[in-house]
Order: sequence, then C-alpha cells, then structure tokens
Amino acid sequence: MTKQAKITLSGAREIPFSALVLSQANVRRVKAGVSIDSLAADIARRGLLQSLTVRAQRDEAGQETGRFEVPAGGRRFRALQMLVKQRRLAKTEPVPCIVREDDAVSAEEDSLAENVHREPLHPLDQFRSMQKLVEQGTDVETIAATFMVTPAVVKQRLKLAEVSPKLHDIYADDGMTLEQLMAFSVSSDHARQEQVWDMLASSHTQQPWYIRARLTEDKVRASDKRVLFVTLDAYREAGGHILRDLFESDDGGWLEDVALLDRLQAEKFEAEVARIAAEGWKWIETAVDFPYGHTFGHRPLDGVAAETSADDEARIEALREEADRLEDEWAGTEDIPDEISARIDAIDEEIAPLVSKPLIYDPEEVAIAGTFVSIDVDGSLHIERGFVRPEDEPQEPVDEEAAGGEEAVGGAVGDEMQEDAVGATSPEEGGTVEAEDPDDLVRPLPDKLVTDLTAHRTLALRDALAASPLVAFAAMLHAIVLECFYTYASSASCVGIALRNHSMVGYDAALNDTPSARAIRERHEGWSERLPDATADLWDVLAGLDADDQAALFAHCVSFGVNAVWEPATRYNEGRVSARAVASRIEHSHILARASGLDMVQAGWVATTANYLGRVTKPGILDAVEEACGAEAAARIAGLKKPEMASAAEDLLKGTGWLAHPLRTPVIDEPDGDGELAAANDDGPAIEAGHDELGDDDIDAIAAE
Repeated sequence: MTKQAKITLSGAREIPFSALVLSQANVRRVKAGVSIDSLAADIARRGLLQSLTVRAQRDEAGQETGRFEVPAGGRRFRALQMLVKQRRLAKTEPVPCIVREDDAVSAEEDSLAENVHREPLHPLDQFRSMQKLVEQGTDVETIAATFMVTPAVVKQRLKLAEVSPKLHDIYADDGMTLEQLMAFSVSSDHARQEQVWDMLASSHTQQPWYIRARLTEDKVRASDKRVLFVTLDAYREAGGHILRDLFESDDGGWLEDVALLDRLQAEKFEAEVARIAAEGWKWIETAVDFPYGHTFGHRPLDGVAAETSADDEARIEALREEADRLEDEWAGTEDIPDEISARIDAIDEEIAPLVSKPLIYDPEEVAIAGTFVSIDVDGSLHIERGFVRPEDEPQEPVDEEAAGGEEAVGGAVGDEMQEDAVGATSPEEGGTVEAEDPDDLVRPLPDKLVTDLTAHRTLALRDALAASPLVAFAAMLHAIVLECFYTYASSASCVGIALRNHSMVGYDAALNDTPSARAIRERHEGWSERLPDATADLWDVLAGLDADDQAALFAHCVSFGVNAVWEPATRYNEGRVSARAVASRIEHSHILARASGLDMVQAGWVATTANYLGRVTKPGILDAVEEACGAEAAARIAGLKKPEMASAAEDLLKGTGWLAHPLRTPVIDEPDGDGELAAANDDGPAIEAGHDELGDDDIDAIAAE
C-alpha cells in the first residue's frame, strides 16, 4: 500500500502593498455585504485579521515580475487601497500574505473556495459576542459604531442574548425560529419563558404574537388609563420596571409591577380626593371605573358657571392665536417637528382649565351632596360634582294643624283649587285681592265637589288637546323632559305620560367608556345647559325651540325609554316579567335597529376576554373564531387551556367585525312568491344588518311586522 504524502501548506510572507495588484481571477464581481468603507474603517481600528492569498505575477515568458496578484481577498485589498489613498497607510507597508505556488489548482478555484467554504457567524454567536463586549465595559454606542450598525440594532441583539439559555440551545439546534426567539425577548423571566415554550409544545399555535400575549398577560399596558393617570415617569421613579418589545410596536410597553401601580394610583387618588373634599362635599366616591348609570336616582345640583377674569380671557386669546399661527404655519407638512407638536399640546393643556372651570354651587346644597371621582380614558381625572342621594334630600315640613283639621277640606288640593278658582290673584295688579266683606269669602269646597268639577275640566281639556296636535306634542315633550332632566319633578305635568326609563344600572362597567355612552353623555350635558333651572320655566323654553330642536330633544328623551335587555328565566318566577314580554321587546328592538341603521361594529363593540370570550365555554370561543377566521384558525387554538384560548381568540377576532349573536340584527329577506316577509336565518353573521337606507318597501315591511 502506497503511503499517502504529507500535506504542505503555502508559506506566509510580508509583501509591501505597492507590490500587490488585484487579479482578474477573483470570482467576486457583485458587491455584497459590508461596504469597502466599513471594512477599511475596521482594518484601521484593529488591523488586518486575515491574510491575503497571492500568486507570483509572471510575464509572457513565464518569468516572475516581482509583483504579486491577489485572486482571493479582493475586498480586503480594496480596503487597504482606500487607506493608502487616504494617506492613512504607507504604500510600502508590509501586508501579511499566503503565497500560493500550486500549479494544479487555479487562482479562480482559490478565490471561489475562500468564499464558498466560509461559514457565516450564527446569529446566536453574534448576540452573545456583543453581550460579552458589554460585560467587558464597551458601551452600546461604541459597539454600534465599530460594527457599522445603529444602537437600536445592538440593543435588539443584546435583548436576544438575555433570553433563557435553554431556549438559546433550542434555537441553535433549529428547534425554533428567530421570530419566535424575538417574541420571547419581551420578558426577562427565564422560568416563564421556558414555561410558555413547554406550553407551545402541545399547542397548535406557536406564532410569535401568541408568545408575546402569554408573556405579558399578567402585565399592564403602558397605554392603560391607570398608567396615564399615574404617569410612566412616576412609576419609574418609584422603582417600577417596564417591559419593552424591541422588535414590534408595543404602544409604550408593559408595566411589570402591578402592585406598585395600584399603590401609586391609590396615593394620587387620595391626594386628589383631599383637594376635592376641601370644597365641602358630604361624600366622595372614587373608582377607576363606575358602572354605567351610577348617577341614576341621584338629583344633580344646578351650578353657576364661574366668571372668567380679564387676565384669563387675555391669556386664552393669546394662546389660541399662537396655536392658530403654528397650525397655519405647519399645515400640510408631513413631518412636524416634535417641539412644535409638544408646544401645541402644551397650549391645549393650558387652555383647558381656563375655559372649563368647575361650576359654583350653593354651600347649603354642597353640604348634602357628593361627588364621583374616576379616571377618564385619557388618564385625566373625571370629576362629577353635585349629586344628592335620595336619603339626603331635605324633608318638607308638615303642617300638622292643616293635615289633621276637619276644616281644611280637600287638603292642599282644596286650598289650591280655592285660590285658583275664586280668583285670589289679580292678573292686572299682580297681587292678592282682599275681600271687603267677610261674607264675600268663598268657603273651602267639599272634596267630592272639587273632584267632580276637575273631572269636567279634564274631559274638556282632553277634547281641546286632541284638536291641537302641536300642543299635544309639546305637552308630551314637556312631560318626558321633566322625567329626564328634573329629578322628582314628574308631578309638575298634568299629562299622564310616563317614560319608563330603563336605568341600565348594574351592568358591565366598561359600558361607561363605549362610544355610545360618551355620545349620550355629551348630548345630555348639552341639553342640560340649554334648559332652565326651574321646572316652572320649562314650558316657555320648550315653546321657544324651533321644530328641529324640539324633535331632537324629543328623540333624546325617548331614547332613555328603550329597553332591549334580555332577562334570564329566574326573574320570570318572581312575576317581574314574562318570557313572552321579553321576546316581544327583543323582536321590536330589531325593528328599531333596522329603522335607525344600528351598526354594533361602528358602535365600537369588539370581542374581548373581559366582555365575551372569557365568559363563554371553549366550544363557544372556537365557534366564534371559526365563523370569523375559518376552521383552520380555530384548529390552531383548539388544544389550549381556556385562558390562553380566550386571549388567542381575542387577537384573532380583532378587525374581523365579528359580533356575538345577541348583538346581531336579523336581516329581512326580500318578499317571497306569496308576498310574505321571512326573517333571515340568524345562525350566520349579520354584521352588515341595518346598514342600508330604508325605502318605502322597507317601511311597509316594518309596519307589517
């Protein structure tokens, strides 16, 4: 057996740069990777880390010319050449070279082999290497400048290096993708990272978004109104830590220390409540959110707007002029400087307290009333001043003599009727007419007579009202406005029309923050400002409104009587409502929804864990996902536990317009051959129900129902 010859390596020499030339045998023609500029800067910093591969240049006769061609290492040669041109490297500087003298292997093969056999650095090694540099004392900016990347990229790679070593090993063995590793970097808790990875092993969903959702489910979003109220700066100063996602938009990140956030919120609430309590209120209730309709049954106080001083008016005018000037100057500009945007915001914040000062209330009423304090969606304090509880209402003094005496015939009614019927006041003089002779005084009338007489008048008034539709409409409007805007004042109308106001008390607290609730609240506050304080003046104010305003106010008041809430069967046994009555009002609600163009998607309802997904069974969650996103999406989350499934479904359903069945309005089909209307099958989505304008045929169809 022939003994295999030993391998001999090409020798290394230092050759002056001026003796080197770039070989035409270099196979690299297309620019790729790090630029020559960057490579030159790196060589200037740390020197040449890899020798050039060269071959002796020969003339036509095959004789060496004393120069050397560079077939492998052309980019390094160009970088050295750039440094020479910049006079940062001498032309005669010795360059470490490997001199190839093997005629059996071509220069082209050397060039190709050097590039093909080169294995790029694994991303994980890059992450760990940068982390090592930081541990050695190199700052992020220096690392970024050295390796020609941005500081943000360095921070991302350092974040990836902080992921659990166990997950690093899985990533190194191609057990997870880089995108999944990025998702795990959102948390610094190695145990939780490993727990979520173990959970994914038996799950159909291993998407990065799902990993992020699991790692942040016990955190609080920086955009949460509690955080906006406390402020991120205050949370940081108190030692709180914020999780940031360096690879996706995270809307400010997540707050890890929820207990600290709650403490800061309680402390700030306490300080604000102390300030409000100094105003003299009997009670103050505080909450992050109050249930919808929390003021129902309370009488609102009538306050007086505080006068704006001349200095405040001048300041408001100056601020508005500055804001208008800035907006005109930067109108149509895509990129407005941060300082300009910040100034405009600061102007708005300064104007707000100047134009919206608290109302001034009677101190005697303040002593029996209270205030609700909560947090608004933008993190500001939401203060609702001046509400009197029923038990705090002042009691009317009782005239015991009049109440018990037999001579006070007819009680209060008899006295009032006598005063009105006899003509105790003179319209011309505006005062009381005193009788000259005691015999001319009309004595109190018997109760039965007063009743009979007013019955006659009532019938005549009904007949007169029936002949005057406009007055009848005004009377009805007057009655329901009393109920909607004047607590305990419904008896101020003689028209027996009552608005059965469904109070909406005791339902989901999230109702307060819905677009519908905000719109109703703003509309109600707007009308409250236009209506008089005293019920005695209400009729004249209503009569002075034009037809459009009367109709708008009428619609607003009628809306409070709408009750399309389904009630469970347990209440039927209490005799409060029958199953048939509930079914009938739900059916009628569909008619109103179609007629008014109700769209629950535009109304802002989106399925969340809190309002739906966490309150139904797992099959219910899967049905929703399958209906909105398809069977494949439902199958991906089918193996999850319910909390994880609900959270995953919430992400999947965003933007789909999916509605829970109780929120849908059945669509009316076109008339069939017999001319009858059939309701559409409600098993499928009815998201678009009620979007179209009603025509004459639709009106007829609704009337037919």
